[in-house]
Amino acid sequence: MVNRILKAPDGPPSDVERIKEESNYLRGTLAESMLEPISSGIPDDDNRLMKHHGSYLQDNRDLRNERQKKKLEPAYQFMLRLRLPGGVATPAQWLVMDELARKNGNGTLKLTTRMTFQMHGILKWNMKKTIQEIHASLLDTIAACGDVNRNVMCNPNPYQSEIHSEVYEWSKRLSDYLLPRTRAYHELWLDEEKVAATPEVEEVEPMYGPLYLPRKFKIGIAVPPSNDIDVFSQDLGFIAIIEDGKLVGFNVAIGGGMGMSHGDKTTYPQLARVIGFCRPDQILDLAEKVITIQRDYGNRSKRKNARFKYTVDRLGLETVKAELENRLGWSLEVEKPFHFNDNGDRYGWVQGVQGNWHYTLFIEGGRIADFDNYKLKTGLREIAKIHTGDFRLTANQNLIIANISSEKKKEISELMEHYGLTDGKHHSALRRSSMACVALPTCGLAMAEAERYLPVLIDKIEAIVDENGLRNEEITIRMTGCPNGCARHALGEIGFIGKAPGKYNMYLGAAFDGSRLSKMYRENIGEEEILSELRVLLSSYAKDRQEGEHFGDFVIRTGVVKEVTDGTNFHD
Repeated sequence: MVNRILKAPDGPPSDVERIKEESNYLRGTLAESMLEPISSGIPDDDNRLMKHHGSYLQDNRDLRNERQKKKLEPAYQFMLRLRLPGGVATPAQWLVMDELARKNGNGTLKLTTRMTFQMHGILKWNMKKTIQEIHASLLDTIAACGDVNRNVMCNPNPYQSEIHSEVYEWSKRLSDYLLPRTRAYHELWLDEEKVAATPEVEEVEPMYGPLYLPRKFKIGIAVPPSNDIDVFSQDLGFIAIIEDGKLVGFNVAIGGGMGMSHGDKTTYPQLARVIGFCRPDQILDLAEKVITIQRDYGNRSKRKNARFKYTVDRLGLETVKAELENRLGWSLEVEKPFHFNDNGDRYGWVQGVQGNWHYTLFIEGGRIADFDNYKLKTGLREIAKIHTGDFRLTANQNLIIANISSEKKKEISELMEHYGLTDGKHHSALRRSSMACVALPTCGLAMAEAERYLPVLIDKIEAIVDENGLRNEEITIRMTGCPNGCARHALGEIGFIGKAPGKYNMYLGAAFDGSRLSKMYRENIGEEEILSELRVLLSSYAKDRQEGEHFGDFVIRTGVVKEVTDGTNFHD
């Protein structure tokens, strides 16, 4: 019998809570700040609010020292992130993003680990028209960042397209249902005339309240046997249960999250835990009630401990489940059996159940750009001009050219060949299983390189892989420039977290299917030590692994690292 008294942690509210409270439902002084002509930046309070509109103010850190010497302000620019439920975009929308990146950004697009587009390098004066053009394409940036529910992920699996279509529709419904109700976004960016509040028309946030959530909130839907969205990394995860070829409902998992802080053992990554099963028509109500629990009991004093995972761990899983069922007015059913095989993408051509074709491209680091010998961005632009299906962004930063008709397959294949667009099978399986966050030069939190460095490091690891006959062995490898976990480092069989320029903490032992966290193996090491350690480990793995044994399982079985059974013992 659960009888624990529920309450939020004591302590004065963090400064971000003050900013939200004074913001008039996320407006603040953004309208005035974006028109201010002297600086290309905005005040910090407004930048905190900008996140809820899908953007962060950043600066080019490669230019900091040079600009400081010249007594210039930092090279301020905005990152803009889209809300793209399930990662699906039309060819017309792809062309809009391609053009906006060229016209208003740094010329490139980033495919994120939450299945959406990110643009960098947008100047303050171009923000409003950029958002308006995005809106005109029937996309938006609402709630892509900030203390709200963010982009809802779902399995982009094209080989079960009927199930995918159904799951995708639920991801869209969840995303729309959980949006903030404030009209601030529409007023600030889309020139909607503000309607003055009256006794009859009072602006409220019926779910979020005036302070929104203590921290960001993430939802994902996985379709077994693929866990490509890393469902256990989500605050709220839904695992689709298929019986006789039909979606009968979802297992519900709560309390996941990847971020932590160096040197602070009260912070840790955590995996969501399954608490039961619900029918498809119950998930909107369930998601709303889970969010209200976090709204009411999350930590608003210490943002480092404000994610839902800490709320669940502090109150107890059974306590949170009981509170959820109390708010729902109905009980979850017993969880149903499921099985995951992996958390990667399946590359190359696949034919779907309705006869359409799908091609998964390997996009290293998720960066859509034209390189010296690889015109990726141009090639995708030309494909988008003739494609009649859609594009699907994966959670591993890759891209599926999806629903290609048989009539278009030959034409699109010729364009892919002309521009050298491939599934990456000429690369090692290690490289194809890699993922990195943006890090330097734009992320203000980065302590070390990630996207720009991981390919260089893999070049050197591949020599070791080849020496040991492991070129076709899938081993997930992930790198982040800081411990916030945007590339879900703690779920990499080999993981690196930036500690300082050129220095990383090295983690090992996560499960290949995303069901177990990694463990610290070496702290604050550079490239020479990384390669030295991997030379020994990969050689041992090649010689002594059991049949079908993944690298993450091998290092635990052989005692290289201890198994992490729960996020609360991640640092033990």
